[in-house]
Amino acid sequence: MSTTALGADFSPGKIIALHLNYPSRIAQRGRKPAHPSFFLKPLTSLAFTGGTVERPAGTELLAFEGEIALIIGQTVRRATPEEGWAAVSGITAANDLGIYDLRYVDKGSNLRSKGGDGFTPMGPNVIPTAGLDQDAIRIRTWVNGTLAQDDTTAGLSFNFGVLVADLSQLMTLEPGDVILTGTPAGSSVIVPGDVVEVEVDAPTAPGAPTTGKLTTTVTQGTVELPSFSAGPKIDDLQREEAWGSREAAGLPSDESILTEDLKAKINSVATATLSSLMRKRGFNNISIDGLKSTQPGKRVVGLARTLRYIPNREDLFEQFGGGYNAQKRLFDSLGPDDVVVMEARGETGSGTLGDILALRARNLGAAGIVTDGGVRDLAVVTEIGVPTYHSGGHPAVLGRKHVPWDIDITVACGGASVQPGDVIVGDADGLLVIPPHMIVDLVDEAIAQEREEEFIAEMVTAGGRVEELFPMNKEWREKFTAWLEAK
Repeated sequence: MSTTALGADFSPGKIIALHLNYPSRIAQRGRKPAHPSFFLKPLTSLAFTGGTVERPAGTELLAFEGEIALIIGQTVRRATPEEGWAAVSGITAANDLGIYDLRYVDKGSNLRSKGGDGFTPMGPNVIPTAGLDQDAIRIRTWVNGTLAQDDTTAGLSFNFGVLVADLSQLMTLEPGDVILTGTPAGSSVIVPGDVVEVEVDAPTAPGAPTTGKLTTTVTQGTVELPSFSAGPKIDDLQREEAWGSREAAGLPSDESILTEDLKAKINSVATATLSSLMRKRGFNNISIDGLKSTQPGKRVVGLARTLRYIPNREDLFEQFGGGYNAQKRLFDSLGPDDVVVMEARGETGSGTLGDILALRARNLGAAGIVTDGGVRDLAVVTEIGVPTYHSGGHPAVLGRKHVPWDIDITVACGGASVQPGDVIVGDADGLLVIPPHMIVDLVDEAIAQEREEEFIAEMVTAGGRVEELFPMNKEWREKFTAWLEAK
């Protein structure tokens, strides 16, 4: 299988890029797309091997993304996935370069962040697709000679035929059009002087064809963006996503707001006290209602990690319910202080978790599990010991009623809205959802209120009048102050 060189005479009509596709990258991002999501790159971003790419002046987060580029060989409109792959004449290496400093301006379209001159190098050679297995192609990227990305097309969320077919439903694809098919894990930041190499090959195909290495050198721009143009702006989230992890970005670990001291304070006050103080603040809809606990004697204090199920539909469950689905990804990513909160629409005709997931949660130190659906293997889940709030037991597996869909988004559970990072406090009386920015002041006020109630109870026991003590008049307030000082 011979390759052909890709040169300056190559001029596609469209360059279309995909947001997420490789499972390794999806796991990093923590979200699995239900359908392919695309954006366009301008033709002026096209470059070839041996060229340079400029990191704009004033920016710091230029990132590489090694990708497999599909080259369309015939006109395509409303194709099937089989017809879509047949319409691809060749594949080559590409680098979907981008500036994270500019994502805020047009995030989603990526026009400014990924549309710069030279931001889509391709080549050097094209592998013909005739007889090529689209599930047996390899992509590798090196930075300064060190391997940074190494993955294959086996197990992609959307294979190449699906990508072509999906695009062709609404637009005509023409010979020469290019589709970039997503990047695997390992994408990170590059700096001036770095040399990035991307290679695509088919090691199990006859002749083990390869594109050769697509080489791009990073240079430093010197012209600042003018005042009328949106300038660079970054935060720790952009740094983390550009580098691939907080550690790689040199950021401190994302420590929980729930310090041991704060958790001890929360556990020193009644859930009822917290609830009453939230009502004083105008929050009347912060309880998760109607659930039972497997461990009613245990207090739950943690931060919400959320999971949403949608009603089962057979084709959707086949596509998204099996494999490393949203449910499994969430439970594998749990840590100490995490409380899983599941939106199951109050549907009790199926389990939303079972003993294996409860065991995984316990082993990772999770603080609790909350679902407004059913629990499978309820007796075993109870024995495992992670406090689990639920609507009852049920022997059926997940797919009878649910498709795991999204994680770490706002969900509805037991009549309450819950966002990732909300503080969850629960005991035998029930569960509360507290916005994290309120918890410190709320707990301090709750401690003060319970000391006051302790004093009032002592005084009433000793014969004091409720009329004078609840609320306290001036005289009793002075006695309370003295009581506190004596403690």
